[in-house]
Amino acid sequence: MGFNTVNQLHVNESKRHELIDARKSGTALIWAVFLFSIFVNLLMLTGPLFMLQVYDRVLGSRSEETLAALFVLVGFLYFFMGLLDYARGRIMARYGANFQTSLDRTIFEARLSRIPDGSQSKGAELKDLESIQTLTASPVFLALFDLPWSPLFLFAIFVLHPMLGWTACAGGAVLVVIAVLNQFLTVRKTQRANVTSFQAQSLAAQAEHARDVVQSQGMRHAVSERWHKKQSAALDDRINAADWVGSFTTSSKAFRLFLQSAILAVGAYFVLQGELTGGAMIAASILLGRALAPIEQCLGQWQVFQRSRQAWSSLDALLSATPKAKPLTALPRPKAQILVRKLVVVPPGGSAPTLKNLNFGVNPGHALGVIGRSGSGKSSLAKALLGIWPSASGEIRLGGAELDQYDPDKLGQYIGYLPQSVALLPGTVAENIARMSANVDGDAVVAAAKRANAHDMILTLPNGYDTQLDGDQSHLSGGQKQRVALARALFGDPVILILDEPNSALDAEGSQALNQTIREFKTEGKAVIIMSHRPQAIAECDTLLVLDQGTVVSFGPRDEVMKAQLKNADQIKRNLNAQAVAK
Repeated sequence: MGFNTVNQLHVNESKRHELIDARKSGTALIWAVFLFSIFVNLLMLTGPLFMLQVYDRVLGSRSEETLAALFVLVGFLYFFMGLLDYARGRIMARYGANFQTSLDRTIFEARLSRIPDGSQSKGAELKDLESIQTLTASPVFLALFDLPWSPLFLFAIFVLHPMLGWTACAGGAVLVVIAVLNQFLTVRKTQRANVTSFQAQSLAAQAEHARDVVQSQGMRHAVSERWHKKQSAALDDRINAADWVGSFTTSSKAFRLFLQSAILAVGAYFVLQGELTGGAMIAASILLGRALAPIEQCLGQWQVFQRSRQAWSSLDALLSATPKAKPLTALPRPKAQILVRKLVVVPPGGSAPTLKNLNFGVNPGHALGVIGRSGSGKSSLAKALLGIWPSASGEIRLGGAELDQYDPDKLGQYIGYLPQSVALLPGTVAENIARMSANVDGDAVVAAAKRANAHDMILTLPNGYDTQLDGDQSHLSGGQKQRVALARALFGDPVILILDEPNSALDAEGSQALNQTIREFKTEGKAVIIMSHRPQAIAECDTLLVLDQGTVVSFGPRDEVMKAQLKNADQIKRNLNAQAVAK
C-alpha cells in the first residue's frame, strides 16, 4: 500500500463533523423561524379574504361600517404579520452569525494545520464560510420556509374553483421544470466561471508579489498579456453562465406574469358563466402570486444556493483533510535532545520519499549541521523535525517523546525555527518577536532580541519595537527581517533551535553575530540544527550530516566529515582529469 493511500485512509477515518454540529447548534432558532413562518403564511391569506369580503359583502351591502371594520382588522393583521416577518429575518441573521462564529476559528486553524499539496484553493475557505452566513441571513433563505406553504395556497385556489386550481398547478409545474433545468444546465458553467476567475486572480496576486522581478526583467507586458487572456477567458465564462441563468430567470418571470393573466382570464370566464364571483376571481390571482413567489424567488437567486453548496463542500473537504486534534496529556519541558530513527518522509501530494531511512541524534549543548546540494532534502528534514510534515515511517523523538505526543502549540514553544524564507506578520516588531501573543511581555521580547543580536538594529527603526510592519515589510532589508525572525525563534526560551539557511541574507557582521548566538545557545545546554551549504553557517557545528537525494552520505564529527568530503571531492576531480587526458 502506497504512502498516499495510508495518509488518505487516516484522513477518512478522522472525518470531522464540525459543520453538522454547527448547523445543529441552531436548531432552536430554526424551529422558532418555522413557527413564525406558520403564522406569517397564514396571515398571507388576509389579502385574498379581504378582497372576497369587499367584493362580495361590502359592495353588495354598501355598508361603510363593515368596510371600516374590515379595514381596521386588515391593518392590524398586516402589522402583526410584518412584526413576525421582521422577527424571523432577525433570527436567521443571528443563526448565520452564530454559525460563522462557531466555525471561523476552527476553519482558520484548519487552514494553518492543513498540509499543502498544491490542490487547495488559496485561502478561499473563510470566504466560503461567509458565503454560507450570507445565505442564511438573506431573504431567499426565508423563501425555503415559505415554499412548503405553496400547496396551501394552491388548495385555497381549488376551493374557489377546481379549474382555477388546475391552472395554477400547471403553471407551478412549469416553473419547477424551469428551476430543475436551471440547476442541471448552469451548475457546471458557473463552476467553470469560478475556476477561471480564480486563476486570473491568482496570476495577478503572484505578479504583484514578484513586482520587482516583473519590472526589472522587462516582463510587465508579457505578464499583463497572459493575465489579460486569463481574465478574458474568465469574463467569457461568466457571461456564458450569466446568459444561461438569465434566460431561465427571465423565462420564469415572463411565464409567471402570463400565468397571472391566465388565471384572471379563466376566472373571468367562470364569472361570466355565473360560477364564480368577482371577489373570488381577484382572490385567486392574489393566492397564485403568493403560491408562486417562493418558487420564483428561489429560482432568481439560484446562484446564491449554488455558491453556498460549493462553499459547504469546500469547508467539508478542508475539515476532512485536517483531522481534529485529540486531547493530549501535558508533558513536562523536554530535554534538549533530538533522536531520529529510520525516518522516511514523503512530501504532501507526492508519491516518492524525499528522505529515506535517516538515523541520527543531537545531544544537549551540541550543534548539528545538515549540508548537501540543493534538493538533497535539507528543508524537508527541517519540516519533519518541526512536525509540519508527517513521517511516512520511522520516528522523531524530542526529549524521549515522539513529536505527535506534544500539543502542537506547546511543541512550538520548545522549538525555535528560522525558515529559509522569512515571513513576518502584520503587526509591530515586538508582536512578531512575541509570536503574535495577545499579551506581549516586553522584557522577554527585548531579551530575545538581545540574544539574536538584533536589539541595536531594532532601535534604529522609526518606532523601535513598536514599528508597524505591513504586508510585505518593504522598509526592512532581508538581513533585518532575518534578525527579527531569529529573535522570534529565540523567544520563550526554546530547547531546540532549527535554522534553515540562517545567514542567506546576512553580511559578514551578521554571520558573526549569528555564530555568537549559536555559541551562547549551546553553552546553555540547548541543541541547534542548522541546514546550510555555506561554510560560515556551520562554523559552530560539532557534527555534520551530509545528505544526497534524501539519504545520509556521511554523519560524524565536523572536521572528520569535512576532510572526507574534501578527499572525495579531490578524488572525483582527479578521475575527471584522468578521463579528460584519456580522451
